[in-house]
Amino acid sequence: MVVVSTPHLGSGTVDLHATAVLVERMNIATTRGATKSSMSLPNILTYARIAAVPVVVGCIYAQSIMDQPLWLRWVAVAIFIAAGVTDYLDGYYARIWNQQSAFGRMLDPIADKLLVASCLLILAADGIIHGWSLWAAIVILCREILVSGLREYLAALRVSVPVTKLAKWKTTIQLVAIGFLLAGEAGDQVVPVITQIGLLLLWISAIFTIYTGYDYFRAGIHHLIKEDEG
Repeated sequence: MVVVSTPHLGSGTVDLHATAVLVERMNIATTRGATKSSMSLPNILTYARIAAVPVVVGCIYAQSIMDQPLWLRWVAVAIFIAAGVTDYLDGYYARIWNQQSAFGRMLDPIADKLLVASCLLILAADGIIHGWSLWAAIVILCREILVSGLREYLAALRVSVPVTKLAKWKTTIQLVAIGFLLAGEAGDQVVPVITQIGLLLLWISAIFTIYTGYDYFRAGIHHLIKEDEG
């Protein structure tokens, strides 16, 4: 304990230890607030995933629609893989560095859906996804819209619908399928069945999509019925 005297304030006692602890706590609180800002590393990785969307689409568009070299497809694949890696890393760093934020939780699924939907649409325009395979893409897109609508409504009720392990497997298969399909003709020159493997995985993903979409819908309807009864 230290006695401090000043000509204007008189004498008083100041606990320097307590003051130091208070300052330290304020610094920690300020640091946490900064790390959970919109410019934290996990959020920057999410921004990068969104920025990858026009680049991937542009590469496929240039190669397919504008008849540019096939190596552009490999550029698209490489950027798509990098974007997929950021999907894992942003959540990983957010957890281990305690940088989870409401902004990140909102933006992360949006980035995923933008990437998947854009790739499916450009692959349909490219003709890689065609015929009956278009139905697989339609199922995937419809499920994303359904789940997004449910999540938005349930968020207003402060209800969280957790992501199941099967949904994570669905996402993984879906991303791998799109990667194969982005390679397309360029991949077929290396391994002739690359496109067929991609289409097969797309159908498998669509089947998982139906099941997980129904699972989300059932959970959402359960909360909606409870809300109406309440």
